[in-house]
Amino acid sequence: MTVDDVTAELKEVPGDGGLPIVGHTFDVLSGKLYNSRERYDRYGPVSWLNAFGRRQITMTGPEAAAAVLQNRDRAFANGPGWGFLIGKFFPRGLMLLDFDEHHRHRRIMQQAFTAARLAGYLEPINVTLADGFARWQSARDFRFYPAIKQLTLDVATRTFMGEELGPETDRLNRAFADLVRAGTAVVRFNVPGGRWSRGLKGRRALEQFLYPRIRVKRGGDDNDLFSALVHARAEEDGAAFSDEDVVNHMIFLLMAAHDTTTITMTTMAYYLAKHPDWQERCREESVALGTPTLAYQDIDRLETLDRVMRECMRLVTAVPGLSRKTVKDTEILGYRIPADTFVSVGLQSLHHLEEYWPDPDKFDPDRFGPDGTVHRNTWLPFGNGVHKCIGLHFGGMQVKAAMHQLLLGHRWTVPPDYVMPIDWSSLPRPKDGLPVRLDKT
Repeated sequence: MTVDDVTAELKEVPGDGGLPIVGHTFDVLSGKLYNSRERYDRYGPVSWLNAFGRRQITMTGPEAAAAVLQNRDRAFANGPGWGFLIGKFFPRGLMLLDFDEHHRHRRIMQQAFTAARLAGYLEPINVTLADGFARWQSARDFRFYPAIKQLTLDVATRTFMGEELGPETDRLNRAFADLVRAGTAVVRFNVPGGRWSRGLKGRRALEQFLYPRIRVKRGGDDNDLFSALVHARAEEDGAAFSDEDVVNHMIFLLMAAHDTTTITMTTMAYYLAKHPDWQERCREESVALGTPTLAYQDIDRLETLDRVMRECMRLVTAVPGLSRKTVKDTEILGYRIPADTFVSVGLQSLHHLEEYWPDPDKFDPDRFGPDGTVHRNTWLPFGNGVHKCIGLHFGGMQVKAAMHQLLLGHRWTVPPDYVMPIDWSSLPRPKDGLPVRLDKT
């Protein structure tokens, strides 16, 4: 059988363009594309649509997701896939590099995430968390999201930078927020005051903050992540990151550590407020450790909290979709995928398929317990393949360290009928800031 014969047997991808001009753009911004299985039921795991003025193919389901993310025939590229959305704001961050160059940068960067490094990061994480939670006072209407977002920024900068930001905290917090939201701007050019323009301004602010500090880090021997990146060398040839590489990777890592952990902890706070029995189970587990802060060896001992964290990552996936672009003709599940095609992998959709997650909207951490069943390639909040999140262990450590201290020092509740409204227009966040009744214990 010839190549042409094989190509001829491939199926054409089904789908629809949506509304004139805007296509399905507003379905993406509203979260409908991530939180409805309508397209999956209508077209199956592979379908095409138009959004943000471009045609793309969406992948839903474990087989389609795994095929794209594992990328065994090297047909899918991150850089041109993410470049359309965030390339102007996170140029040459690790997530936007591909193939041999990505492998080289990842091998160098991995030195910043060894077990010894992670254990060293935990002390400043614990100190910063303790200082922050000490300022959280009892309140009937405590907005959890902005409070934990500020605290995670403090943790990221203290751990990554080795310094406290002081008066610059608010400015950099706004810069991060503007960077993340800019990628989903409908008007994608520099209109003063627009989302795109604010993202570019935020990028400049972070560059102006980071570049002057590189020389100091190169001359020191600090244990923060910034220093680790500055001093990291490739084992095979001693290659190091340039100043530009360091800044690009720092901005991306700061964003990832700041925003994804904020979303995960906000989701955990919401479901633990809705399910006080689980909150108490987690608290009892933390009390049983007999320590006010986590040591590195304690992380895997919080088994109940780990189940809650995993279930919350499933229910509200911090990065609900992943972007790729094909660099050559390929096929997925028998469908023809031409070169130069944008591809989106729906992780939030995958995490709610009833075939693999019975009663998928129900909060049930025991899915991840010893008697639970998690099918292969159905839980992918950190991605998969060579681009799997490099900071996944750091993120899990930070979340557990924070929730451990929060559980020991506070209780929180929401009204029984409260449902957290989520803004999906960039990364998921509560529209109302998640108001809780907070009580110090």
